[in-house]
Amino acid sequence: QVQLVESGGGLVQPGGSLRLSCAASGRPFDDYAMAWFRQAPGKERELVAAINWSGTKKVYGRSFEGRSTISRDNPKNLLYLRMDSLKAEDTAVYYCAGTETPNIGNHYPYWGRGTQVTVSW
Repeated sequence: QVQLVESGGGLVQPGGSLRLSCAASGRPFDDYAMAWFRQAPGKERELVAAINWSGTKKVYGRSFEGRSTISRDNPKNLLYLRMDSLKAEDTAVYYCAGTETPNIGNHYPYWGRGTQVTVSW
């Protein structure tokens, strides 16, 4: 079993940046791939970015490539997301999620509770 806890959300001004963290426990962190998703009010959940077990392969959702960076620190059991040039449309709850495999996939059985990011003046 894997426990995931996100942090770093809050109020950010348009044009600003955010850095989210996700602390993992319960299983060796370098056993599995991880991802960030988000869900805005009234919209479906969407993939922001995913990363394999070693951090050598990354995949970004179409709306996020070029202004987002996913990374991980395996010795510290931490997953990160940095996003720049934030817009009001980036307001959402951001979730970290874990797979059961070392490589990026489509099945994420482990989820954090999410952290709210609000982009506004």
